[in-house]
Amino acid sequence: MENIAHVQAMTVLAVGIIFGLGALGTAIGFGILGGRFLEGAARQPELTPMLQVKMFIVAALVDAVAMIGIGFALFFTFANPFTTGLTH
Repeated sequence: MENIAHVQAMTVLAVGIIFGLGALGTAIGFGILGGRFLEGAARQPELTPMLQVKMFIVAALVDAVAMIGIGFALFFTFANPFTTGLTH
């Protein structure tokens, strides 16, 4: 029973790290993306609509990486594969 508690505690720690790093990476990515979009729009205002479309596509991809990490974290939270080997 002690081993299961230890595995669950480490899983909670890992899930917290996954959430934190996913949020940090997404925030840094959006900051860089927004800054570069503003630089490009300021340099060539006539290309702003095209740059905006590309910015939203890249923003969706940046956000998708974080959502994949959240999916893994939720999987480890609710269907922890590491505890199944300990119960037998």
